[in-house]
Amino acid sequence: MQFDDVILGRRSIRGYKPEPVPKALVEEILTLAMRAPSSMNTQPWSFYVLSGEPLDRIRAGNTERTMAGVPQSREFRTGQAFEGKHRDRQVGVAKQLFAAMGIARDDKDKRQDWVLRGFRQFDAPVCVIVTYDRSLAESDDTAFDCGAVTTALVNAAWSRGLGAVINSQGIMQSPVVREHAGIAEDQVIMKAIALGWPDETFPANAVVSERKSVDEAAVFIGFDD
Repeated sequence: MQFDDVILGRRSIRGYKPEPVPKALVEEILTLAMRAPSSMNTQPWSFYVLSGEPLDRIRAGNTERTMAGVPQSREFRTGQAFEGKHRDRQVGVAKQLFAAMGIARDDKDKRQDWVLRGFRQFDAPVCVIVTYDRSLAESDDTAFDCGAVTTALVNAAWSRGLGAVINSQGIMQSPVVREHAGIAEDQVIMKAIALGWPDETFPANAVVSERKSVDEAAVFIGFDD
């Protein structure tokens, strides 16, 4: 793919084919992703790549604990709930997804099933858990750098025909994730990325989120019109 095709064509994929993803292909994608820039070349990121039975155990534990009312234990800061225009965008994409999936506003069962898909990593064959070095936890550059490598990862995956969606639901119960992924104590769990072959028959996969324009996002100073 050309670069523009990757950037403009990529979508968040929430429905996957059951076919496995070769380890060598994931390694290729990670090699590309890790060319992302980082502050002073610190490269604070690590990746725990899961598939098969270990991933199934995380899905089960994550879902069971959540359904039992166990409070979430995300390790990376969550911040405050979105407000104003940011909340409007969050609600807007949810409306797009629910419309595509035919989920009515008052259909509690289908809405709950949709939420649980997130806790199951959208049933993708691969989950990539992004962590960072605990010694760098107080540096805002660390979160910025991990965001950069995660963006590079999902774009690299798309360029190889794979879909992905970045999410936090799949790591809400961090003790479960740590146990079954064997995450080292010197690592902080940041994000999860569901990864696999897109199921083109899954309606939500066709959703293209609305984006604000350059005029809305950028201020140009010192340029001639």
